Amino acid sequence: MATFPAINPSFGQRKISKPNIKSIRYADGFEQRQLIGIAAHQNPKNYSLKFENITEAESDTIEYFLNERALDQASFTFTPPGEDYSKTGTYSQSGTTITITITDHQLFANDSITVDFTSGSATDGNFSVVSLTSTSIFTITAANADADGQTGNCTVTKSGASQFVCKTWNKTINFANRATISATFEEVFEP
Repeated sequence: MATFPAINPSFGQRKISKPNIKSIRYADGFEQRQLIGIAAHQNPKNYSLKFENITEAESDTIEYFLNERALDQASFTFTPPGEDYSKTGTYSQSGTTITITITDHQLFANDSITVDFTSGSATDGNFSVVSLTSTSIFTITAANADADGQTGNCTVTKSGASQFVCKTWNKTINFANRATISATFEEVFEP
């Protein structure tokens, strides 16, 4: 799987959410809405990005990369600006259920996270969020049961990386050896 080159877009990017919702409106005005698809894939994002005043070499790197993805029809890994984070909190473990408390964790069920248990005896690793109790509490499942009542501190990291395709982009040469590339990255979900 290809990863987008390490060239950061300029500030001012635009993020568009596109929930997969089917609406049915009945004659009496009643409307029913239903999300379509697998829960984790309900709300793909589109990012309108600009790479402004980058060098001609950087613009060539981006163009070459996007051309290659157009030819092989493959998605690529990209981390949108501001979508990754690392937060600290506390945890408690009972059996294989680990409950983590982090103020305003901004996670959803099925999000992939990395947890570093900085104290206590839980085992570090990559996990999926199992359930949300509140905006500050969520659970994950450990591979092995631990003694009930284990507690400690932890650091949760969400990479923010997703799979994207880019169907359109353009390049403007603003000055000698300087260019701007505008592109729209569409999030895709693949096995």
